[in-house]
Parts: sequence; C-alpha cells; structure tokens
Amino acid sequence: MKYPLIALGLISYISAQGQPAPSKTAPMDAQNPFLQAYKTPHETAPFDKIKNEHYLPALKVGIDAGKKEVEKIIENPAQPTFDNTVVALERSGELVGKVTSVLFNLTSSQTSPELQKIAREASPILTAYSNDITLNDKLFGRIKKVYDQRANLKLDTESRTLLEKTYRRFARNGANLNATDKDKLRKIDIELSELSLGFGENVLNETNEYELLVTDQNDLAGLPDYAKEAALAAAKQKGKTGWLFTLQAPSYLPFIQHADNRELRQRIWTASNQKGFKGDKNDNKAIVGKIVALRYERAVLLGYKTHADFVLQESMAGSAERVTKFLDELVTYAKPVAVAEMAELTAYAKKQGFAGDRLQPWDSAYYSEKLKKEKYALDDEQLKPYFKLENVLDGIFTVANKMYGLSFKENKDIPVYNSEVKAYEVFDEKGKFVAVFYGDYFPRASKRGGAWMNDVQAQKTVDGVNIRPHIVNVCNFTRPTDTKPSLLTFDEVTTLFHEFGHALHGMLADGQYESLTGTAVFRDFVELPSQVMENWCYEPEALQLFAKHYQTGEVIPADLIKKIRESQNFQSGLFNLRQLRLGLLDMVWHNNAPLGVGIADIEKGLDARVNLFPTVSGTAISPAFSHIFAGGYSAGYYSYKWSEVLDADAFEYFKEKGIFNREVAASFRANVLSKGSSQSPDELYKKFRGREPSPKAMLRRSGLMQ
Repeated sequence: MKYPLIALGLISYISAQGQPAPSKTAPMDAQNPFLQAYKTPHETAPFDKIKNEHYLPALKVGIDAGKKEVEKIIENPAQPTFDNTVVALERSGELVGKVTSVLFNLTSSQTSPELQKIAREASPILTAYSNDITLNDKLFGRIKKVYDQRANLKLDTESRTLLEKTYRRFARNGANLNATDKDKLRKIDIELSELSLGFGENVLNETNEYELLVTDQNDLAGLPDYAKEAALAAAKQKGKTGWLFTLQAPSYLPFIQHADNRELRQRIWTASNQKGFKGDKNDNKAIVGKIVALRYERAVLLGYKTHADFVLQESMAGSAERVTKFLDELVTYAKPVAVAEMAELTAYAKKQGFAGDRLQPWDSAYYSEKLKKEKYALDDEQLKPYFKLENVLDGIFTVANKMYGLSFKENKDIPVYNSEVKAYEVFDEKGKFVAVFYGDYFPRASKRGGAWMNDVQAQKTVDGVNIRPHIVNVCNFTRPTDTKPSLLTFDEVTTLFHEFGHALHGMLADGQYESLTGTAVFRDFVELPSQVMENWCYEPEALQLFAKHYQTGEVIPADLIKKIRESQNFQSGLFNLRQLRLGLLDMVWHNNAPLGVGIADIEKGLDARVNLFPTVSGTAISPAFSHIFAGGYSAGYYSYKWSEVLDADAFEYFKEKGIFNREVAASFRANVLSKGSSQSPDELYKKFRGREPSPKAMLRRSGLMQ
C-alpha cells in the first residue's frame, strides 16, 4: 500500500509502491481516465489522456471506495481471519494507489506549478485517509485477534510475514494511542507531509532558477568541448548569447571539474551549496527545523526515544546504536586514507600553482581531475566517446539477458509522460511478458535532480493472476548536442547501472502481496540490487559488450579498461568520508532530541570530525538534503554504506563463479530480486550467499584495507 508512506512525508526516493490495478468497485467515468479500465498495452497508465483536473476527483472517488472497503472489513460479522481481515485490507484502496502512483511519479519527473498545487492539496487528504485506517480501533482489534492466533494458523512464509508486518505497521503508527494522542498524531502527520513536499519544491526551484552565463570565451579555458557545446546550446535555447551553465549535474559537474577560472568555480559551487539556505522564498531552514522537531515529537508520542529509534526498528541494522557504531568504525578506516589523499592533492595543487595553504571545496574536483589524469592518463574526454547512451542501454539490456534471460523491446504504443521517455516490454527466455520498463534520462526544468527508480504499477498476485510491474528509471544525463549524441561520463554509466539494478528488483518481483514485493524492503537492503550492478561497469567482459566508439564502432581498448580498473579506488578515502559525513549528519538530525542550534552550527560540529575542507560561511548541506527531508531516507542514509558491504560480498561470489554465471544469477534472482520483503533480508542473503556477509570485501574493494 502506497499511501501510508505519504502520511509520514516519505514519498519514496526510490520506489513509490502504487496499486494501479483497476478497482472492481470504481464507478466508470468516460471523462476521467483513472475511473475507467486502461485500454493500453498491458493496461499501462494512459499518460497521454490524464490531465491535471482528473487527479483530485478520482482521488475522492478512490478514498470513498477505500473507506467502504475498510468498513466492510470492520462490519464483517464473521470472526476475524487472515483472509477476511489482513488480505482484505491489503487488497483495499486500489484506486487510491492508481492515482497516487501517477501523481507522485510526475511531481518528481514532469512537474509544473499546477501539479505541485494538486500534490499539496492531495497530501493532507491522503494523510488523513491513511490515519483513518491505521488509527481505527475496530480494524486494529480484528488484526490483533488474527495476530494473536498466528502460532496456530497454517500460513506460508510470505503470508506470515504480511500478518506480522501489518500488525507492526498499525502498532508502530499509533494504533495503541489514546484518543487525544491519536489526534496529535494526525496533525503531526499532515504537517509533515506538507513540509516534505514544500522542501522538495524549494530545492527544485533553486536548481532551476540559477544560471551562470559566460560571455567571455577566455572564461571557458579548461572546459572540455562537450561541456562548452552543451552550454552553448543551453544559452541558445533560452535566447541568450554566450554559454549557459546551471546546477543540473551534466552542466555543473564538468564546470567544477575542469574550469580554470577559479572565481567562477567558486561562484557556481557556492550557488549549489546555498540551495535552500539564502533566506529567500525558497529557504528551507525553518522547514528543516520543523520536520526534525515533528519527527522527534512523533517518535516520542509512539514510545520511542528518537525518530532514528522508530525508523531503525524496521531495518537490518535494527538500532540507532548499531548504525552509529557502524559509521564510526568506517570512519576509522576511511579518515587516515583520506588524510593521506588530501595531502597528496594539496601538494599536487601547489605544484600546479595553487598559492593558498588549504584547498577550498571548489578546488577539490578541479585538482582531483588533473591529478587523476596525470596518475592514470585517463579522463572523461577519452572515455565519453565509448559511452553513447543508446549503446550503454543496449549493453545493460544484454547484461540482463546474459544473467536473467530478459529481453527488452521498445513499444511506441505505450503512452509516456514526456516525448523523451521510452517504453519497453520486457520478456523472459520463453517469450513470457515480465514487465514494462520506462527510461527517462535527460534533465529538464520539470524534473528534480538526481536519479531514481519508481513503479507505476507494482507486482502482486490476485485470484491466481500474476499482475506484472511497470517500472520507471529516471536520470539526469548529458543531453545530445547539435553535433554529438548523448555521450556519458563514466560516473553516469555507473549511475545507469545502479538505477537499472533497482529496476530489476522491481521487474523481477514475484510475490503474492504488493506491500511485500519488489523494492518494498528495508531501506538498508534496498540498495543491494542497485549497488551490486555497478560492479559490471568495471569488468572487461561486460564493458566489451557495449563500450564502443560512437563514430568508429571500435570496442574500448584494453588499455583504457585497465586504466578504469586501476583508477577505481582513486581518492576512495575522500569519497568514503564524504558519504560517511552525510550518513552521520542524518543521524545527528534524527538520533537526538532537537538540538536547539542552527543548521550551520550543527554541520560545523560534525565537520570538525569528518570534513577535511574548510567550512564555507553561508553554505550548508541540510537545506538541500532531499534524501532525508523530501525522500524516504531519514535515519537511513547510512544504508548506502550498509548495502555496500552486502554488494561487495555478493559480487565476490559472482567473481568466483563468473560474472555471467547463470547459477549464481538464478540464486540472486530467486533469493533477493524476486522475494521482496517476504522473508527476513538476513535470511534471504544467507540463502543466496550460503553465509552472512563479510565487511572485509567492501574494505578490500575500496582500498581501505589491504
């Protein structure tokens, strides 16, 4: 069920679990696509017919229908059973999921002021609907009766998991509170949902509103041709003369890495790190404070010490104490390596003419890129010609075929929400339909930054029919220009593989209950399928499948592959320390009572320990930290490092047997990709690997331990 996530302001960064199968009880309305059966291939969302005026009326119909379904469960005169209570609740609210899956996909990838207004109107309505369910005494009473009989019920593992998770969901979200406290919880949840949406809108506005227009060609010194060409096209598109740079990653990153003009690097870096922190209409300082305070108040109301304790009860880590210990231990490995790398980088910069005592943050990427090129004779200019987007997509589809027997066929009859989006049908080796896959790869003003996976329809099995998923990958990659196709940096290649790993998790789901399938897993387990896929980007056997020069068709030379592999751990200490800094910052916000000090002071205190660069006044991470304040990662950002332990250990198994070994791939599919959260992730991993994961694989791969 998707809507309980919205109640907590946790519109998922990775997977919005929708329920778009047509409701049998929904009235038909020829004017509203949501209120009629989808007459599209595989009943995909008719994006071409859905208009803004359709959302709220359909949502009202869906909520009314959902309330009647819940009332029917409550008023059932029969004794509560797993089927008439737990399964009936799981199957309820289909139309609500159908509408919200489209709405919240588009507010991330194809938004507008009108759609943002609709989301703001819908959010409190959905929150109230969710709370009406989880705070209903009679409904919880029926669930509890079934739960108390669980030892005597002959349930399969997945059904037992559904029962336990349903009971915990109610208990953890206020079912045991008194009436007064339930009212408090309702108000908190509504305010959190609105604040989360506002935070995300402000970050998007900040990103879209900033422009750095360069009119003197001398200020472009150092920039690669692809960056200059893209900037020229961006300026032309907006009717301006010169070269236009923005805070979108494909524009920002090449500038901060290559531009010789230090003053302009400082200017664009500062703009990027001032998002939500300037005291203007897009300011997020107050929103951060309110979100943190309300999350803490909510956790205490529910009987938890902190928001982190509430969140981490449902995780592999299990507790805030264990997460903190985990991050602290990794700091002891990463920091000495990072300090040595920083000394090397500073010495190199001084040889290049840097006159200061300490490098500033806007110097880091610039000198790092030069040092990397000098050490490994490698840079993006050499690699990009081998990574044409279409070739990389063909390659990733080939990898999926070699591992899992999947094939991808574009179907232009499937409606899409933007002309740049491509829709594919996915089939197995026997030609059986597996999923719909949408690919959306270029930045635009209507799309937030970053990369993510969503589903428009999640997998489930109803009345013996396996309803297959519709999965979306959204990225912000380098656009084609007038003279070149979209040529990806190597970082963009790994991002594509990462998000496709999430997509596989969704596409290969094979369970009974939607709330347990696909990416509906613990946050510190969800990154395993995505992060493990990145490993194939470094393997010659995989690279040779798709890394072909866009002009000559030449396969990437062996010496370039060797350089990619040799440079894999370049500045690994600094990279790991940056990630740990974010994870620790998340825990500072959520593993304490509100600290009563400003954002700058909180971040400065943490930076004294894990940031090797000077703190820059007027900049901060938190006001644009969308993962934890507008996504689903509050008290969960550590999960990237946690999952890295799993993915490194898992990939060592693939390496032992062969990276395209079908037996290992079949085991990974059977025990991880297809199972969702139908069983404990610890047990699922052990079934795949034959043992518990070892953190040593990650430390070895990262160069943090010999």
